[in-house]
Amino acid sequence: MRDDISPPSSTVIGQTKTLAKVTFSPSVVQQTQIARNGILGDFIVRYDVNRELSVGDVQILNGYFVHYFAPQDLPPLPKNVVFVLDSSASMVGAKLRQTKDALFTILKDLRPEDHFNIIGFSDRIKVWQQDHMVPVTPNNIRDAKKYILNISPTGGTNINEAVQTSAKLLNNYIAQNDIDARSVSLIILLTDGRPTVGETQSSKILSNTKEAIREKFCLFTIGIGNDVDYKLLERMSLENCGMMRRIQEEEDAAAPLKGLYDEIGTPLLSDIRVDYPKDSVEQVTQNLFPNYFNGSEIVIAGKLIEPNSGKLHVEVTASNAYKYILLKTDVAIDAPSKNDIRGSPGVEDGKEAQNYAERAWSYLTIKDLLTSWLKSDDSEEREHLMDKIKSLALTYNFITPFTSLKMKELQADPSKEDHASPSTEGTGERVQSLHGHKAPPDKQRIKISRTSADGDPHFVIDFPSSKLAVCFNIDGQPGDILRLVSDHNESGVTVNGQLIGAPSPPNGHKKQRTYFSTITILSNKPERSYVEITPTKVILDDGERLILPCDRSATVGSHGLEVSIFANSNVTVAIQGTISFVILIHQYKNPAPYQRNHLGFYISNSKGLSPQSHGLLGQFLYHEVKLTQAPLGGSPQLVSQNSTEQPNPRPVNMLKVKGRLVPVMWKQRKIYNGEQEVDCWFAKNNADKLIDGDYKDYLAAHPFDTGTSFGVTNRL
Repeated sequence: MRDDISPPSSTVIGQTKTLAKVTFSPSVVQQTQIARNGILGDFIVRYDVNRELSVGDVQILNGYFVHYFAPQDLPPLPKNVVFVLDSSASMVGAKLRQTKDALFTILKDLRPEDHFNIIGFSDRIKVWQQDHMVPVTPNNIRDAKKYILNISPTGGTNINEAVQTSAKLLNNYIAQNDIDARSVSLIILLTDGRPTVGETQSSKILSNTKEAIREKFCLFTIGIGNDVDYKLLERMSLENCGMMRRIQEEEDAAAPLKGLYDEIGTPLLSDIRVDYPKDSVEQVTQNLFPNYFNGSEIVIAGKLIEPNSGKLHVEVTASNAYKYILLKTDVAIDAPSKNDIRGSPGVEDGKEAQNYAERAWSYLTIKDLLTSWLKSDDSEEREHLMDKIKSLALTYNFITPFTSLKMKELQADPSKEDHASPSTEGTGERVQSLHGHKAPPDKQRIKISRTSADGDPHFVIDFPSSKLAVCFNIDGQPGDILRLVSDHNESGVTVNGQLIGAPSPPNGHKKQRTYFSTITILSNKPERSYVEITPTKVILDDGERLILPCDRSATVGSHGLEVSIFANSNVTVAIQGTISFVILIHQYKNPAPYQRNHLGFYISNSKGLSPQSHGLLGQFLYHEVKLTQAPLGGSPQLVSQNSTEQPNPRPVNMLKVKGRLVPVMWKQRKIYNGEQEVDCWFAKNNADKLIDGDYKDYLAAHPFDTGTSFGVTNRL
């Protein structure tokens, strides 16, 4: 995307003269094209607005106002800047080299009317031009580059003395020059470590810095890497009208340093003050600004005391070089105008408009409160500020250091059918999604095996090489625990399913139905653990017990066992990367008397199960079957193995399984919650002769029973 300035294909931009609406809604496929684990990186919107030297743009709506002030076409103010560069031993290598490259570029951008100096600091302070600021001339720029080039990393980090020295340079320059000469003074401090030499106590460094600067100029800080006291740097900046930037350990230091300079390199105004009549507004956000830089924007918001007063008076005062600027205007409140966005496209019923103006006020208010909280040393005041921040953040849904984001599952459309059908979309070896948020399913479903036990309960055995499927029912009793897979001695895996009863529907041929209410998966390799699944929760116990609700998507794993929940839909359990089971969650919004929330069990990957595995499903994983026909009074005759059409009813259809002949009939079964239909050969009477022994031989004593004794007599 770097060489393409056009927006991604999943972005829609609606734009009028006064409003733009950007919608970014990538599909799962488009997301995976960017990154397998979802969207990684920043979504950047670049825009500009028409500006002029006026009071700015004031938008008023529903008792709130937002004031944008961003004049252009002003001559830049002269600036006096001291670059304070960490040259301690930890800056060795790429950090210092990248910083030098950025400073070379910045020096070329200085204007002839600017003044500058450079300080390198470690445990010693090294000032390029002692005791004075130098003008920007070709010779001075050349000499500055030579000085930067010769800086070598050594020693510790004396942040306090470096700031004191730079502040003294600027204070002396300001005192020695004509007071009417308007200019902007800045310190840009870059470090990759904590204070280790001289004054190292943060509170003392802060008070020393504030005392040295005395609100005469601004301090901007840049921290590189993981060893930086970011709280100290941030507070040093905030208390002295600046800002702080972070650079990650492996990040190129040149770009952020040059980026910060680009933001503050062209000052246009200083000492900006925006005033409104005190009897007209209340709860106004920050309205005093030491500097305004080209390309930035001053934004102020507040509440109107009298929304129907007709007009709002606005005054902006500022300094520009040798000039004092005063801008005044009256903004209409009640009359529809460019200041009222209610008629703009995309703003329907005032909902987005309310969100727009009021949220702008709440955002700026939270920002101001956070700054006050960071600057405060009074514990009682900090507690009060934190409470106000939390209250506003929760009211207007902002993430702050004191609040977090909790995503909620959307409710299904009540106009849809009564049964809350779970989806098999997203099932497979791993489900990846945000915690608490159901990821939109990919249109390409992950294929899982048809070998399953679902419904009341209906069993399906898929034999891919024979191109046929076999099915049967087990009519157990409520409370029965059926052993579905038993391979405890080899792979260490056992799967048990507990039945729950329900009355049969009206006119049903059965007295009752049974469904799986709980699926228990046990594994003892490499360490003993188990997963217990119900329609509402998943319990994972591998020495530490963890309970997860089924209505939130999540993935957890340990000791070779991974559990992925796809909210209100299914649970995938993967063991050692070679065994995986999918459990469908069947829930009813308004269940009838004969309906019960229940589970369906599907085998997704059985490679890790051994040929000795058993159980109602496990015993067929390494065996094949053949379909034959046995005419009345005749011998069996082999028929097409992939036949799906019902044969002549006169011959008896037989399956040959493990040397046994089993009479079967052709049926169609719905699986995956009715989303697919499978043709299968049905064995009656609780799978008599199809399974080893009788179905009662597969009853477990309790959900965690891994017993392998199987005293059966094969009946032919």
